[in-house]
Amino acid sequence: MSLDWQTLRDIAPQLSIVLDVAIALAASSHVILNKSDTRAATAWVGLIWLVPFVGAVLYVFLGINRIQRRAKILKEGATPYSVPLDDAPRAPADLDRELGAERARLVEHARVVGSVTRWPLLVGNSVELLVDGDQAYPAMLSAIRSATKSISLVSYIFEAKGVGAEFVDALADARERGVEVRVLIDDVGTRYARPRIHRVLKKRGVIVARFLPALLPRTLTHFNLRNHCKIMVVDGHLGFTGGINIRQGCVLASNPKYATRDVHFRVRGPVVGQLQQTFARDWAFTTGEQLQGASWFPDLEPHGPVLARGITDGPDLDINNLERVFLAGITAARRSIRIMTPYFLPDSVLLKALHLAAYRGVEVDIVVPEVGNLPVVRWAMWGSYPLVLEGNVRLWLTPPPFDHSKIFVVDAYWASIGSTNWDPRSLRLNFEFNLECYDDELGQTLDAHVRTRLGGARLLTMDELGRRSRWKNLRDGTARLMTPYL
Repeated sequence: MSLDWQTLRDIAPQLSIVLDVAIALAASSHVILNKSDTRAATAWVGLIWLVPFVGAVLYVFLGINRIQRRAKILKEGATPYSVPLDDAPRAPADLDRELGAERARLVEHARVVGSVTRWPLLVGNSVELLVDGDQAYPAMLSAIRSATKSISLVSYIFEAKGVGAEFVDALADARERGVEVRVLIDDVGTRYARPRIHRVLKKRGVIVARFLPALLPRTLTHFNLRNHCKIMVVDGHLGFTGGINIRQGCVLASNPKYATRDVHFRVRGPVVGQLQQTFARDWAFTTGEQLQGASWFPDLEPHGPVLARGITDGPDLDINNLERVFLAGITAARRSIRIMTPYFLPDSVLLKALHLAAYRGVEVDIVVPEVGNLPVVRWAMWGSYPLVLEGNVRLWLTPPPFDHSKIFVVDAYWASIGSTNWDPRSLRLNFEFNLECYDDELGQTLDAHVRTRLGGARLLTMDELGRRSRWKNLRDGTARLMTPYL
């Protein structure tokens, strides 16, 4: 029995309903079986059923994490890096000796982070704060120009103009001197400016790769999984990491149209090997090339008093690492917690931990920009602020220019610094890199930096939130419902 076109047209509405229900059931089943985060799972299931066909398509392209298997295979095959035993405390007694009896609680904290990261905490490091591109870029360029063996650089955004052109020239000159240069740029990050940086570097003879290119249909499924790390290592022993991208807007002295404040860090000592290992893994993941030998992994000598450890996070083997570290840091706090972040959309677990810390008498200060650079994210943040202020947490709004800094410091001693924001994208979707650091001088420096920014900020109150218009509250509350997708 055959159906003519008229019959098909007559039953098309019923067929479309059946097809939509079948697709929605299949997609929802996949969500339920594969999404461990209840909030994200609920949001995806709601989108799939409320937006016929489109919701399922969005989930297929943006919600399914196809990278875990490939990442496991490639990252396990990346260049190993072994830390000399003399540089790593190997038992609680060693940590107690390094941290001092008055910080005994941090021994347990360090053991937690060690279990999460599977990396040792290393002694003998120096970590120097560099404020804005005005301090960070000259230091980085000087390091590139003095390189003799190797340069590895990964960045989310790397613009080819302005200060970016200086980086291009320095990297090309290093290659011409015989230095081995490898540059890894996130594919989405290359689209922020023209000309696209990977094309500029290739023309200059610099070996460059894009992380998870999303140009072909088969790679669109990776569009939502980005490499947000900022790492540079020169000659295997001098490192830079933090949150700063390479763009003219971060050079405040040049009075850019869209100025961005930020912090970065110059790192020396054994922990630089963990920066290099992170780059080597991502480079092998992207290109298949193994970085080996003393030019990339030299012996590293102690260079300062900071105990430090790298923390990788991403939608692969390292998923949820930094959320666990953040929770451990909040729990360890006794006097103060200072958080600077451009995007603050923590899940309920992190938020409750901050509330509990405040109830214990810990000073909890969260510093965010008053005017964000992403409107929907800004609205979602304002939609979550009433929940933030419920638990004696102080929320400070900084005036322009936009502050992209990412600092988490506890008791002016322990700190987490790097590329990670306090939002679902950083904590669940992006590949990120942070350092945890234990040191009085560095901790006090970071705490002072945050408190200095508080001096120009204003404290948000529940009274102010109560005076906002119904329209703004509706807009912000609706945006907050989109948090799992932001």
